[in-house]
Amino acid sequence: MKKILLAALAVYAVGLSLAVRAQAPADDGPRYNGTALVRPDYREWVFLGSGLGMTYQTTPSQNPSFTNVFVNPSAYRSFLQTGRWPDKTVLLVEVRASASERSINQSGRYQTNQVALEGHVKDGRLGGDGWGFFNLSQGSEGPRLTGNAVAGCVDCHTKNAAVDTTFVQFYPTVFDVARQKGTAR
Repeated sequence: MKKILLAALAVYAVGLSLAVRAQAPADDGPRYNGTALVRPDYREWVFLGSGLGMTYQTTPSQNPSFTNVFVNPSAYRSFLQTGRWPDKTVLLVEVRASASERSINQSGRYQTNQVALEGHVKDGRLGGDGWGFFNLSQGSEGPRLTGNAVAGCVDCHTKNAAVDTTFVQFYPTVFDVARQKGTAR
């Protein structure tokens, strides 16, 4: 009887330990190799929204791209509490081509191959306002955009973003939070 009780207690202790570890926040913030952002495994991150044909051009494209936006889970949880993105926020914009003719589809558009992957990171170590833009399209790491390559991004995000330098106005779930918290412009 004593052995059974000790075995049951050991199983309970191991189960409790695993449950506590499962609830601990993941280290899902930005990782770097030098100044390059290491491409995160974002497939299990929070999906904020998708746009079709979101562009800076005034003429619509015949083949508009989809933009899918993901955020690291810890930043999302913090945003829900405060209406602001915390330090170590990583927003990824996955750009995918679209197509319209396949199988039974007669008129709608669907996503196809990935065209680009861009990162928008809030990290106090980046200096300035703490936000940086990264191009992750070419592989497992992406350089930080600097100089002329990022000037237009910074200008547009500064002038048009609803919260910090982010376009939460296009992601209904977090835009509602920002309005409720009074952080939306």
